[in-house]
Amino acid sequence: MLKIKKNSNFTNLLGTLGALLILCIVLAFITDKFLTQTNIMNILKQTTVNALISTGMLICLITGGIDLSVGANAIFCTCMMGMLIQNGTTANPVVLILVALLSGSIIGFVNGILLTRLHLPHPFVSTLGMKNVLWGLALLVVNSQMVSGFPTGVTWLGVATLKNSIPVIGGFPVSFIVVIILFLIMGIFLTKTALGRSIFCVGGNPEAARLSGIRSANVLTFCYTLSGIMAALAGIVIVGRGGIANGANATQPYDTDAIAACIIGGASFSGGKGTMAGTLIGALIITVIRNGLQLLSVSSAVQNIVIGLVIIFAVLIDVTRERMEVNARKAATMNQ
Repeated sequence: MLKIKKNSNFTNLLGTLGALLILCIVLAFITDKFLTQTNIMNILKQTTVNALISTGMLICLITGGIDLSVGANAIFCTCMMGMLIQNGTTANPVVLILVALLSGSIIGFVNGILLTRLHLPHPFVSTLGMKNVLWGLALLVVNSQMVSGFPTGVTWLGVATLKNSIPVIGGFPVSFIVVIILFLIMGIFLTKTALGRSIFCVGGNPEAARLSGIRSANVLTFCYTLSGIMAALAGIVIVGRGGIANGANATQPYDTDAIAACIIGGASFSGGKGTMAGTLIGALIITVIRNGLQLLSVSSAVQNIVIGLVIIFAVLIDVTRERMEVNARKAATMNQ
């Protein structure tokens, strides 16, 4: 069974990478603006936010859960920083960043507590409710106003790039370098540590996790807290890219993009599956689709339709993949 799982992960990763390459080739033929260095670097910048949010989303999906509050949480964190500037409390970048990280982690912790201690039926319910709460709070803390004037120490991560004089990688966004490092660390964490393996166990076989002495409630609380921290990091990048905190942005489809990236990358709604590499490729696919549609001057309405169809297709892939793996396990059992 372990061999089947490893082969499945590798096959899914190759398939996802192949889909990304085909998509890039098609767009390169359709528009000559796609393969320019400026556009490629722009794609990497745009991918950063989705990749960070997808990190937390993947952890939740592996446990068999979901976090629909990640996008609103990211915006709420930007507004918490904006509130301090708006009120003249402080403009110290270290304090602002710590406030954002603390805010995101608290929201994630509350999501975990709602699921594990108050025993709400499914994280879909609690995190959907939290999404609306955070939307309201994001508007409330900044009095429904857009806040600007963030210090360079806060905006640096969202705008910093390698020097243009560097061959090939000149203009490469620092934020995407952070994403790569973070994904490598998270990949090692999930596959090489006891807690990482416990996360897969809780999602893949809850009963086995219980019999193994794994404290599922603590593992789940950790996962949702981590998801909140990743949302806060994404919020810091959002501030850097746009230069403002705007509570109205809490309705942006950050959560659906993250879900699509994870599912396309090999995660499953049934839990117990997912890789950091696949999720990063999935995030790149979502960004490339949006970028290609913008280069082709496709209206925002049509863009939403296309992304919606991609999400539906991603779910269909998940269902089909589950069915094929069940059949493979049955066949392996019969051959023994």
